[in-house]
Amino acid sequence: MKDFVNNIFPFVSIIIPCRNEEKYIERCLDSILKNDYPKDKLEIFVVDGMSTDKTVEIIKEFTQKYSFIKVLDNPKRFQVSAFNIGIKKAVGEIVIIMGSHTIYAPDYISKCVSYLLQENISCVGGVCGAYAGKETYIADAIAFALSASFGVGNAYFRIGSEKPKEVDTVPFGCYKREVFDRIGLFDEEFVVCQDDEFNYRLRKKGGKILLVPDIKSYYYARSTLIFLWRQYFRYGIWKVRVFQKHPHMMQVRQFIPGLFVFGLLFIISISIFISKFLWVLGFNVLTYLIGAFFFSSKIAKKYGWKYLSFMPVVFATLHISYGSGFLIGLVKFAHRWRTKVKCQSS
Repeated sequence: MKDFVNNIFPFVSIIIPCRNEEKYIERCLDSILKNDYPKDKLEIFVVDGMSTDKTVEIIKEFTQKYSFIKVLDNPKRFQVSAFNIGIKKAVGEIVIIMGSHTIYAPDYISKCVSYLLQENISCVGGVCGAYAGKETYIADAIAFALSASFGVGNAYFRIGSEKPKEVDTVPFGCYKREVFDRIGLFDEEFVVCQDDEFNYRLRKKGGKILLVPDIKSYYYARSTLIFLWRQYFRYGIWKVRVFQKHPHMMQVRQFIPGLFVFGLLFIISISIFISKFLWVLGFNVLTYLIGAFFFSSKIAKKYGWKYLSFMPVVFATLHISYGSGFLIGLVKFAHRWRTKVKCQSS
């Protein structure tokens, strides 16, 4: 554990939103309990979105053993609502938002807090690796894609960084409590991308977000292409609403999948009437496949050549689902370009 001044440890409130996570919540809580941060300086709120499986039963087994673990109800069911329910209950000087689909390194909390106590830092997070959601060939490939730059662009919390650096957002952020007093709560309009939106408001107010590469967590990725498609399709849709409210927070990489899908659809539609455009379509598809196979070969060299032929399919699923969602979002939220929703106060 990193040294704290005079061995004084700030009180930490941990908020874990969950719904129907019977397969993962035990592993998540076990990893947090194995952390080296003093347990008398912790409170853990597991905010349940009205689970219909055994999630709550599992959580209650923990609450009976550990008085600092509590379960809260989230009638709205959305993750963003759980964030706000937990924040309102939290009494800690520091608040960490954690995911139930994730496990955390034994020094996760102590390192987050140690770096957060530095001057002018409002939020700290680390690198989130991807574990396969199941012990299958497809699940392995999906996990590999989510840690590859070709799959997720320059998202440093996925691909890593050589040293601590200031970034635009981090997963499972560790915040100073005063941030919520100053910025407000998470915007409950955003059922997806809520942390991106909140962290943009934080940076706009002068807050600094620090990514520390030796702070580690491991996320259990989606286990099938269908689940992966649904996940990134939703991300694409809601990224449009983020763009509408905060156009300056968008990065070039976030437009590329949408432009790629739009370009393909445009060329296909033109090709129906002008057959020569089939060459343009073929060139674009071939260029994409060359890039996909190049990055797939790097993954296959490291994890096994059996993944070479399937990795491009996973990459295409990521990019086309997100891009399609973005285009659908442009239609879905077409009437909202001038509409802004006020964020909740804490």
